[in-house]
This record gives sequence, structure tokens and C-alpha cells, in this order.
Amino acid sequence: MAEFNFIPVGLRVIQVEQTALDNLRPYIDARFQKACELMLACKGRIVVIGMGKSGHIGNKIAATLASTGTPAFFVHPGEASHGDLGMITPQDVVIAISNSGETGEVLAIVPLIKRMHAPLISITNNGHSTLSQAATVSLEIGKSPEACPLGLTPTSSTTSTLVLGDALAVALLEARGFTAEDFALSHPGGSLGRKLLLRVQDVMHKNEQVPVVSENTLIIDALMEITKKGLGMTAVTGTDGTLAGLYTDGDLRRNLDHKIDIHHAAIRDVMNTQCTTVTANLLAVEALDVMQQRKINGVIVVDADNRPIGALNMHDLLRAGVM
Repeated sequence: MAEFNFIPVGLRVIQVEQTALDNLRPYIDARFQKACELMLACKGRIVVIGMGKSGHIGNKIAATLASTGTPAFFVHPGEASHGDLGMITPQDVVIAISNSGETGEVLAIVPLIKRMHAPLISITNNGHSTLSQAATVSLEIGKSPEACPLGLTPTSSTTSTLVLGDALAVALLEARGFTAEDFALSHPGGSLGRKLLLRVQDVMHKNEQVPVVSENTLIIDALMEITKKGLGMTAVTGTDGTLAGLYTDGDLRRNLDHKIDIHHAAIRDVMNTQCTTVTANLLAVEALDVMQQRKINGVIVVDADNRPIGALNMHDLLRAGVM
């Protein structure tokens, strides 16, 4: 059997589906505006229903809506006919997806949705279909050929439906003023959640783990504190307990190059008084940005009175998944 060349097929599929998306543009019209307004004003939740491949796309649309500030969930139309319809209330907005607009399982529950006066948004390829005619707002994806050479497997139609769902979700996101921090609240377990929710106080070394010496301490003793705490630095405090400076192992190397007697010299004579600090409530990702901009490996965390209350370095941020 001759070797089959898959590349032209893959490129053809992409081209066919790109054309289908181009054909979707004219349907982002006043009906799209009305659908968004209905969803934005919804006092309940957005309920997405669909059968087969449309159901899989509906599931994804519901998940996208829910994660971007619009409470939503998916209901299988078959299950809805056997009790799950009780999940839908008059305060909800229902999005029914059917490429033909004639899917029996979807049409079977439309009268019940209408009876409870829940607004119905349809997504079909036919504005004259039964489902479209029953809808409060009828959205269309247009009629484009499927990428499947048999014209049977939902490909272009499901892509267009998915993109239309994304368009609805993003339009609502912008209308709500949804922020990255709002997004993180619904994604606390992911890397994005860690980056947007973790604060310095969640990852910093605290209490006895914080390297601190007084400004009268000898350099050799400050070195012992750096070694003991293992952060490559120590905070230096004045007589009132506030931060007076910072001393790092890099400073030590420079002191040795200058032949400074570390056994007799006090830390106040060699410490860095222009050190960078952060506060405990700063986002960890913002602390990372500060450290990268200043090209430093660690910072001291201070309170409102400029007293050292913590310390962190790049390794702490790496372990926390912020980097």
C-alpha cells in the first residue's frame, strides 16, 4: 500500500473551517447583541443544552461561561426529559444548540421551557427551523460545508458553534469588567490561580526562619546567621527594631576582595542601606517581578513600620509554582 500523504488533508480541513468562521461574521448582528443583553441581565444561570456533538460543544461553552464570570451549566436534553428539567428555573436563560434546529430530544423540552417563561436562545444553521422559530433570540452560524469529505461528520459546524459560544462569553466578560483576579478565583488549583492568588505572606519565611541581626553585629556573626537560615542574606535592624539595611553573601565576597576584617568590623559599616523590600500582602507574582527587575535573588518583607517580618527568595517562588 502506497504511503498516504496526510498533510494536504490537514491543510484542507483548516482552510474549510477558516472559511466557515469567515461566514459566521455576518451573524454577529443585532440578534447577538440581544442575546448578550439577555444573558447579562439573567438573575439565575445560563443553562446550555445540546445533543450529540452539539452537546459536547455545549458543555464546553457552559464551562467557558462559568469560568469567565457568567454562572452556567450543561443539561443533557435526554436527561432533562427524565427529571433534570427541574434544574431549570424561570430566572435562567436557556441556550439550545442544534445544527439543524430539528433535533427531536431538544425540541421535546422546548414547550416546557417556554411554559416556565425562561428566555430561550437558539444556535442553529437555519433561522427558519423549528427551534429557531420557538426561540426568544435565534442565533445562526450559517450554512458552510463540513470539512469531512462525506459531508456527514460535524466539523465546520461544531467549530463555528464553539467560536460563537466564545464570542458570547468574551463579550459578557468585557461587559462585566471581569478581571484576571476574578478568573483566578474560579481556578485556584491551576498555575494561573497560584500566580494570581498567592501573596508574599503565603510563601515567605516567618518568625524564627527570618535571618535578622542588629547593626552592631560583627560581620563574622552575621555570616553565621546567613548560614544558619540558608537564604543567602540577612536583614540588619537598628536599635528601634526597624530595617536599617541588608547584607548578602555577595556582599561578603566583595568585602573579602577589599581585605575587610570580618572578625572585627561591624555589619553597619558594610551593609546595603538602599535595599529592596516588599510587603506581606503583595501578590507573589508582583514580588517576582520586582526581583527580576532589580536582578536580585531575595528580598526582606517589612510591615507598615518598616520592621522585618519575613524573607523570601527565588527558590521559594519556584517551589510555590509562581515561576
